[in-house]
Amino acid sequence: MTDSYDDEIEASRAPLLDHLVELRSRLIICVAALLVGFAVCFGFSEPIYRFLLHPFAIASQLLAAEQVAHAEQAGGFDIGKFFAGTRDLFLALVGAREVPASAEGDKLNLIFTAPLEFFFTKLKLAGFGAVVLTFPVLAWQVYGFVAPGLYKRERKAFVPFLLASPTLFLMGAGLVYYIILPFVLWFSLSQQIVDAQVSVQLLPKVSDYLSLVTTLLLAFGLCFQLPVVLTLLGMAGIVSSDMLKAGRRYAIVAVFVVAAVVTPPDPISQTMLALPIILLYEISIWCVRLIERARRREDEAGTDIVPV
Repeated sequence: MTDSYDDEIEASRAPLLDHLVELRSRLIICVAALLVGFAVCFGFSEPIYRFLLHPFAIASQLLAAEQVAHAEQAGGFDIGKFFAGTRDLFLALVGAREVPASAEGDKLNLIFTAPLEFFFTKLKLAGFGAVVLTFPVLAWQVYGFVAPGLYKRERKAFVPFLLASPTLFLMGAGLVYYIILPFVLWFSLSQQIVDAQVSVQLLPKVSDYLSLVTTLLLAFGLCFQLPVVLTLLGMAGIVSSDMLKAGRRYAIVAVFVVAAVVTPPDPISQTMLALPIILLYEISIWCVRLIERARRREDEAGTDIVPV
């Protein structure tokens, strides 16, 4: 069994120069894909930005409807009004309540304070979109470069993670777009003061809004990679299910600390990031346990285990 693995690796060996040539060609493909993705995203930067404004529109429309229903302007904090608004927003997000239409002439107001600020915001948006759009190409090029150095069993084990990683990232991004971002924006809008004497209104800059969106998308998308990371560590024998279970209480504290650091300073977004991550941590324990069971069955069958 070991001899066949050694033969497999020996057949995949190549001179250093060949590896450098292959690395150069794959880097060229990655750069070309990023440039194409950047050009496409920059060409559609305005529609993409409008798409990212949709959660802001939902929050604004719901808050305007609440103000009309209560026949009062947005003002001092009221705990009953806050929980009623939170309930209405949640029902609208899950489709149990229709989002009120915008009043005629009512529109979102964002500003930019430097002449080229919105242009550079579009460039940043295009760069972020290019990475997201071309991720399958980038991931496949990385896999294609490292795959010849892996055993056949390792290559088979690596492929599911190429599918799980973007899937989990999209799940985190979907949670941000459809739930977290509307809640954060609704809470921010609810702090406005508009009356005859005082006007304190939220007028976000286009660059600040994009920074908020991209920060939340990256924070949730990367934190949702926890099962992938812990499962790989379990395959490598660095962590075990017993170790993860013993460290559960410390992991929960660490999750809330990370959530407090990477999300805006409000308890809503922090809690909504922490709870899914804790659930993913429990899923990771289950995945590592499955790996350990498979490893024990192979040991009982007398199969040699090749380390990852």
